[in-house]
Amino acid sequence: MNQSHPSQHFHAVVIGGGLAGMLAAAAIESTGASVDILEGDTLPDIPAPRKGLPQARHAHVLMSGGANAMEQLLPGLTSRLLAAGARRISLPTGMVGFAPEGWYRRWKEESQYVITCSRDLLDHTVRAAVLRREHITLHGGHRATGLNGSRTKVTAAQSVKDGVTHTWAADLIIDATGRGTRLPAWLTELGITGLDELRVDSGLAYASRIFRSPAGDADWPIVNIQADSRLGIPGRAGTLLPIEDGRWLASLSGTRGGQPTSDPDHFTAFARTLRHPLIAELLEHAEPLSDVSINRSTVNARRLYEKLAVWPDGLLAIGDAVATYNPVYGHGMSVAAQQSLILRDELARRDIRTPGTTRSVHRAAARPANVAWTLATGQDIHYPDVQGGNPGLADRIVQAYASRLAYAACGRQDAAEALTEVMTLNADPMSLFLNTRTVWAAIRGPLRPPQNGPKFTAEERRHLAARTATDGTEPPA
Repeated sequence: MNQSHPSQHFHAVVIGGGLAGMLAAAAIESTGASVDILEGDTLPDIPAPRKGLPQARHAHVLMSGGANAMEQLLPGLTSRLLAAGARRISLPTGMVGFAPEGWYRRWKEESQYVITCSRDLLDHTVRAAVLRREHITLHGGHRATGLNGSRTKVTAAQSVKDGVTHTWAADLIIDATGRGTRLPAWLTELGITGLDELRVDSGLAYASRIFRSPAGDADWPIVNIQADSRLGIPGRAGTLLPIEDGRWLASLSGTRGGQPTSDPDHFTAFARTLRHPLIAELLEHAEPLSDVSINRSTVNARRLYEKLAVWPDGLLAIGDAVATYNPVYGHGMSVAAQQSLILRDELARRDIRTPGTTRSVHRAAARPANVAWTLATGQDIHYPDVQGGNPGLADRIVQAYASRLAYAACGRQDAAEALTEVMTLNADPMSLFLNTRTVWAAIRGPLRPPQNGPKFTAEERRHLAARTATDGTEPPA
């Protein structure tokens, strides 16, 4: 059923039917507009892979900052995801995490949460919720080819389907085409030049594989082994996520000089080279259900559209079309959701046809992108052979403080909560430096002694032991 609408009635075209495009369409439609979505792929009617999203085979987590934004855009989405098998995992309670400073404690009180499932399930659930709306229409097989208009105003998008060119007039056009965006070239065709783009490339590649969980459908924590950029060697990391249908999705990553391969015989062996072999030990008891997928499209790239001297009315960009981040930090989907929520709120109080409105919305939507950019590049610039980043004195001071706070978080709940709020995009990174209580926690350090290894609950160990007893080995400690 459609939500009630304010009085604003206009027409929008969203280029790209992925997650960011669907969320943007929902945001626009909720203000009373009609929306056409142009998508080059033919999107599946079930949770299934699609050609234009090869990264879907890798681990994705929906941070609470993004999940809360999606729930506001699509009320009931969280319940539908959980009903389909997605997991809502409390943080830090539901994570076994090894940071460079030590093992995080699994405090009993929830600070934030994440939702884990396959990207196929998430996209399908969002897409189904969006396309139920009466004023949103999806046009599959339409490859966008350019924009009509001038330096001051965009009036239409062009697409090609089956060799035929189509023109889509609109009051608002949104580019949600992701990493492969052609918007910089389209702007040049309109006479807009001078776009600055920041790039930080650690050379990271990641390999992923799906396994049948030895613990079955039982609740299971996220397992996360982080790299340590301070060691001066390639950073290797791994994440094991419980997803729908009693499966685990394991993603392993390595920066330049230490990347994983697609060889299935080497997957678990690579996991054993991480800073702790826990993921390898768990996978030894798990049945592989897929081949190994590799992705090397991991560069951090930030297009500074909001700083252009000229920006045309009637045009916006959102999601990965604005900025992409090293996926190991898991922020891309949440940023797109927060940007879409900002778009909805800005449209609720502004007329999109008023000159200068899209420029103002663009600047507002840049805020969550800047937060994720700071978090990702603040780590990646410290890896050896990184391209596009050269840490200076200020960067090293920030890294030293963040490391001290993370050390405190291993044995201090208030420090753990402060870090978790930032990492789930519920707080600005500057809060770690400006909040007196957080600074004091970093200075004082942990209140409890460090843990000497990973900790599983008695129930988790029982579930794992029940499935591993048949091979005569012991489950991980």
